[in-house]
Amino acid sequence: MAAALGYEDHGNTPGDEMLAAAARIVRGVDVPVNLDAEVGYGMEPAELVAALKATGVAGCNLEDTDYAAGALHDPYEHAEWLGAIRQAANDEDYPLVINARIDVFVGQWLAEGSVPGTQEQLVPEAIRRAHAYLEAGVDCVYPILLWEMDAVRLFMSEVDGSVNIARLPEAPSPAQLGDLGVARVSWGILLWLDAMARFNEQLASIKAS
Repeated sequence: MAAALGYEDHGNTPGDEMLAAAARIVRGVDVPVNLDAEVGYGMEPAELVAALKATGVAGCNLEDTDYAAGALHDPYEHAEWLGAIRQAANDEDYPLVINARIDVFVGQWLAEGSVPGTQEQLVPEAIRRAHAYLEAGVDCVYPILLWEMDAVRLFMSEVDGSVNIARLPEAPSPAQLGDLGVARVSWGILLWLDAMARFNEQLASIKAS
């Protein structure tokens, strides 16, 4: 969505533009819509919840990366913020589904790519964050870029709550993830990347001809 609106990803899209785009999608479909609300667009919890409710979205992703600092938020401070969003939604009588993204695997992925056998060492920190966020009242936790079977299995064994896993090409199949107890599978940006790759192939073909 950020690219479609002409912005770089990772919190660079103005909140009003992202929310307006989400509202158009909600009006155009008859299924629940989840908005990747990134890091909340700088809004206070009550303001963010009111804006989400106004768009008609059923849920949102909220990330624990502090892009300004280039690091992850402290998990307990972030849990407090998530708890304030849950409370604001309750105050609005708005059954917002909060999907708390856990970004501990992102830095490793960017540094090393999908190197097998390297994720289990990061799972304890991901579990610590999952516990804090679930205790704060989120509905689901999303350890994005967690894909190794053994690491997924370890994470699932220690987290008592709904878990979202990204369907990376290297990840277990949706059926395998379901067998592990995963509640939700996301393709995220992958479908868009695939569409853009095909688009670029067509442009290259036009240029070549």
